[in-house]
Amino acid sequence: MDDKDVHKEVTDKYSLRGRVFNKIREDILSGKYSQNEELKETSIGSELGVSRTPVREALRQLELEGLVNIIPNKGAYVNGISEKDIHDIYIIRSYLEGLCARWACEHITQEQIDELEEVVYLSEFHAKKEHHEQIVELDNKFHQLIYDASDSKILNHVLSDFHHYVQRIRKITLSSDNRAANSNKEHTAILDAIRQRDGEKAEFLAHEHIMNTIKNISEQGL
Repeated sequence: MDDKDVHKEVTDKYSLRGRVFNKIREDILSGKYSQNEELKETSIGSELGVSRTPVREALRQLELEGLVNIIPNKGAYVNGISEKDIHDIYIIRSYLEGLCARWACEHITQEQIDELEEVVYLSEFHAKKEHHEQIVELDNKFHQLIYDASDSKILNHVLSDFHHYVQRIRKITLSSDNRAANSNKEHTAILDAIRQRDGEKAEFLAHEHIMNTIKNISEQGL
């Protein structure tokens, strides 16, 4: 086996493990599994069409993230995301999103600004039509564009993970017509500040945007 074949074998292995890991994490975060439910390697492997080995590796990685609790000689059980976890994530996000918006002012390209403008326009359209699924997708895209524009792979990675962890709550909050409309107004204000390269204002508005989401979560009793 030459170097090219070795590289392909390693790549395929990690690609498979990555797919298994992402699928199990997605199922936990979406609420497919209930709190403390056992995650059986054999059942998951059969469902995903893989052996127990990549499932076991994925569960160990998920334990490091705090989403799974592995009890020796018993099995792996769902930890999930608690109400406190959600609150903590949003508080931390509020500061990191602010920093991200500030850095985006320094590094964003005109092409990225144009993409953000399109997202804001489409979000307003879908909010009026009450197209909640599209609103959530566009909200994802708006934040991801700013993460990319920050030019920090570390900040991008952390915020992308946090954004993913609270996806179920985000879908619920954005299903509120008032929150969807207000969220897009806040996005517009953030975009305006970034377009003006006003880092201080962009940071404040991005922080306030997440704090308003926390307030909305509290009002909905989530």
